[in-house]
Amino acid sequence: VEPTNIVSVNDDTQRVTDEASAMNKRIHYYSRLTSPADRALIAPDHVLPAPDEIYVYSPLGTAFKVDSCTDGYGKNSSLVTIFMIWNTMMGTSILSIPWGIKQAGFTSGIILILLMGILTLYCCYRVVKSRQMIPLTDTSNWEFPDVCKYYFGSFGQWSSLLFSMVSLVGAMVVYWVLMSNFLFNTGKFIYNFVHDINVTDIVPGTNGSNKVICPSDASDHPPQNRSVMFSSGNRTDFELFEEWWDKSRTVPLYLIAVLLPLLNLKSPSFFAKFNVLGTASVVYLVFLVTVKAAHLGIHLEFNWFTESEFFVPEFRILFPQLTGVLTLAFFIHNCVITLLQNNKNQENNVRDLSIAYFLVGLTYLYVGVIIFASFPSPPLSKECIEQNFLDNFPSDDIMSFVARIFLLFQMMTVYPLLGYLARVQLLRQFFGNAYPSLFHVLILNLAIVGAGVAMARFYPNIGGIIRYSGATCGLAFVFVYPSLIYMISLYRAGQLTWPASIIHIFIILLGLANLFAQFLL
Repeated sequence: VEPTNIVSVNDDTQRVTDEASAMNKRIHYYSRLTSPADRALIAPDHVLPAPDEIYVYSPLGTAFKVDSCTDGYGKNSSLVTIFMIWNTMMGTSILSIPWGIKQAGFTSGIILILLMGILTLYCCYRVVKSRQMIPLTDTSNWEFPDVCKYYFGSFGQWSSLLFSMVSLVGAMVVYWVLMSNFLFNTGKFIYNFVHDINVTDIVPGTNGSNKVICPSDASDHPPQNRSVMFSSGNRTDFELFEEWWDKSRTVPLYLIAVLLPLLNLKSPSFFAKFNVLGTASVVYLVFLVTVKAAHLGIHLEFNWFTESEFFVPEFRILFPQLTGVLTLAFFIHNCVITLLQNNKNQENNVRDLSIAYFLVGLTYLYVGVIIFASFPSPPLSKECIEQNFLDNFPSDDIMSFVARIFLLFQMMTVYPLLGYLARVQLLRQFFGNAYPSLFHVLILNLAIVGAGVAMARFYPNIGGIIRYSGATCGLAFVFVYPSLIYMISLYRAGQLTWPASIIHIFIILLGLANLFAQFLL
C-alpha cells in the first residue's frame, strides 16, 4: 500500500469516528431532556443526518434545513452557526425596542443597545468558556445549568431551574398577550371587511393612506363618542360583535380552546416544522418598517434634557426599562453551548458568536431607530409609541394585518414547544418523568395558561412583562453565574487578580441594579 493511501484511509477513519462521536453527543443531549418512555426528543431522524441533508434545531424550537452549508458529517459551517444564533435570539422583544428607545431617549437608547450588546456578549463568552475550565475528562454534553450544578451544588441546580422557568413562562405569557392582540385585530379586520363597515374611532391619528394612531391618548374618552358608518348590515349586529370580541375580556379566553389541548400532547415535534416562520416574520417586519418609514419620512428634533410637546429628551431617567427589555432581547446564555458545540471550526466560536451578536444588535437598532425616527411628530407625540409598535397602526392597515397573521400563526406553533420545554424541565426534576400523568401535565398547563389569560386581561403590557422577566432571568444567567464561575475557576487555579475581581463584581452589581430599577421606575 502506498503511504498516500494509508494517510487517506486514516483520514476517512478519523472522519467516521468524528461523525459517530458527534451523533452520540447529540443523542445523549436529547435523551437528557426527557424520560426514556417519551420519544419526543430522543434521537429523532434529523439527529442522524444524511450526507446531503441536515436539520439544525435551536433549543427554543426553531428548525431549518441546511443542504449545502455543512460538511456532511454533522458539523455546521460558521455561516449556519451564526444564523442559528441570530435566529434563536430574534423574538418578541423586537416589537418593544422602539418603545424602549422612547423610554430611554433617542440618543441614550442607541448607546444602551450598543453597550448592552457588548456586555451580554462578554458574559455569553464567559458562559462558553466556563465548561472548558472544569478539570474533568468529559464535559462535552454539559450545558450551562450543568456547569452551575458543578460549581454551586444543588443550589446551582435548582436556582438555574427556577430562572430558566422564569424565562420560559415569561415568554409564554408574552406570547399569550400578543396572540390575544393579534387575534383581536385580525378578527376585527375580517368582520369589518366582510360586513362592509367603516369604523372611525376617536383615537388620535394622522390622516391619509399611511395612518398612524395613538391608542394611549384615547383612554380617557368614552367609547360612545366613536362614530360608526354602515354601508350594509345593522348597528345591533356590530354592537353584539364588539361585546363578544373584546381584546381583554373575551379573546384571551377563546385561545384556551385551541392551545390548551395542544399543550397536553406528549410530543409537540410536529410544530417544529413551522418554526421557520419565525425567520420569515422578522424579515417581513424589517420590510414593513422600511416601507412605512419611506412613506412617513423622518421626524426628529433633538432636545437633550427638556421635554417638548411632540418630542422626548435625548436622555431620560426611565432608561432602565430599555435595559430590562434588552437583557431578554440578547438572552441566549442558557443554550449557547449547545448551539456552538457542533460548529465545524471550534476555534471560530468567539468570532462567530461576535458576528451573530453584531447582526442581532444591528437588527434591533434598525427597527427601533427607524420606527422612532419616522413616527410622525407632529401631529402626534413620540410618547404615543406603543409597547407593541404594531398597535400604532390601525387594524385596517393591510401591511400590519399581514404581519399580525404571520406572527399569530408563528406564535401558535411555538407556544406548544415552549410549554413542552417547561414541562420537561419542571416535571422531570420533581417526578423523574416529563409526562408522569395527564393530571400532572394538565395542572401545570392550566397554571401557565391561567397566568397568560390573567396578564392579557389585567396587564397587557408586553414591554413591562419582557423587562421584568428579562431582568430576573438575566440576573442569574447573564450577570451573576458567568462572573462568579469565572472568578471561582481563576481562584482555584491561583490566577485571580484584583482587576478581574473588581470588573466581574461590577458586572454582578449591574445585574442587581438592573433588576431593582425595574420595580422603581
